[in-house]
Amino acid sequence: MTTRNLLLPLRRRLLLGLPGLLLGLPLAAAELPTGTASVAVPGSLRIRYAIRGRIGILPYSANGLLQWVQDGQTYDSRMEVHLFLLGSRVQISRGRITPAGLQPLYFNDRVHNDRTVEFDYAKAMIRFSEGTPPTPLPPGAQDALSVFMQLGSLVAAAPQRYPAGTELIWPVMSIYGPDTLRFVVAGEEKLHLPGGEQTTLKLTRAATKPDEPNAELWLAPALGWLPARIRLYQDNGDFVDQLWRASEAP
Repeated sequence: MTTRNLLLPLRRRLLLGLPGLLLGLPLAAAELPTGTASVAVPGSLRIRYAIRGRIGILPYSANGLLQWVQDGQTYDSRMEVHLFLLGSRVQISRGRITPAGLQPLYFNDRVHNDRTVEFDYAKAMIRFSEGTPPTPLPPGAQDALSVFMQLGSLVAAAPQRYPAGTELIWPVMSIYGPDTLRFVVAGEEKLHLPGGEQTTLKLTRAATKPDEPNAELWLAPALGWLPARIRLYQDNGDFVDQLWRASEAP
């Protein structure tokens, strides 16, 4: 059997394991962010990533692109991941910029088909295309992509407020329904990446079940506190590692 034929049955698992990365890991309800936190929303930027990973004995590589555009009132963000021979995954988040940060209106996650989440602030409800019934819209809710820019916006406004051990917790809407995302600040770390050296703030998320991955996230001030690296890994050796290799104005 050829390598390609070995990889094809893993197509869905691989693509669904690539960024938006950190959802599908539900947690118990936790303290939510307040609407009064100061933010400094990152300026528009295009970031290119090298992605490496392994499932079982099979290593793989991919290219990733994060396009972040904002005009001070609205934002448009797009994450694309292209896996050789096996296709691509695209996530799109659009919304408003408020004094408390990002307020997503629409999220789309495309692997084989489009799956969407719509945020209805007038009715305080969230609607899902996957058949999950509409649910109440919690304060500060983010989607699977906007949560990364919201994290960066909070840290950028006042990095000194986030010493090691600080917990950052959000309600996050995946395409299948509401989740809760919890990161713990690990501290400053200098990384040597394909694009060069970056000083970063590392955050971690521990798995809560045996089949869930652990997560690590590195935010870089030189990138407007957007992610320079995101890594998921499991005890069995499976992992995906997303590494900054270049950035430019969009």
